[in-house]
Amino acid sequence: MWAHPDDEAYLSAGLMAAVRDQGGRVVVACATRGEAGTGDADAWTPARLAALRRHELIASLAVGDVREHSWLGFRDGLCAETLAETGEAAIEDVIREVAPDTIITFGPDGMTGHSDHRTISAWTTAAWRRAGQPGRLWYATQSSRFHDRWGELNDRVGIWTYGEPPRTADEDLAFELCLTGAALDRKLVALRAHASQISPLVSAVGEDTFREWWSTESFVEAAR
Repeated sequence: MWAHPDDEAYLSAGLMAAVRDQGGRVVVACATRGEAGTGDADAWTPARLAALRRHELIASLAVGDVREHSWLGFRDGLCAETLAETGEAAIEDVIREVAPDTIITFGPDGMTGHSDHRTISAWTTAAWRRAGQPGRLWYATQSSRFHDRWGELNDRVGIWTYGEPPRTADEDLAFELCLTGAALDRKLVALRAHASQISPLVSAVGEDTFREWWSTESFVEAAR
């Protein structure tokens, strides 16, 4: 359960591909179409960018053989202004329809602190409770090792301009997936499919650095 196309690739592309490889079901839901994700609003109107990002998401999910996806229809950048009960109800409908054994979303920090991210975390947590807490609820997080290794780069590119990043001790992690080799290459392809969002960052840091930067996916139980 994510706010924008590309959230899923950064934080769970490796896990989704691994689950699909083992015959598991993966369903991705995006609250918005990411229509505000541009620095050039004149060239990329919301309708034009939404159409592009739809195609990017489909291509990215195909890399991991994820075939089920839905849009919740909320406006990019304005989730926090939406009535909470409306957002929670939309997500609760997805949970009841899919009946997942694991739900993955942002933690209350929103990973980067983005207001849409934080709002989706709150909506998903409330919807999970309203649905009777089916299965596990995992929040995407980062380990202390991630910050130790990439702290300077994180600061330089301004990943956490909206607030403090999540930092979870190893012993508190519910699950961590460290990707290498072909599995990591596959995640890079899934990320590169979101070219409108990813390409400038890859150009800024270099593909090899970018590949290693997002090679680990970490999750913590919501209850922690």
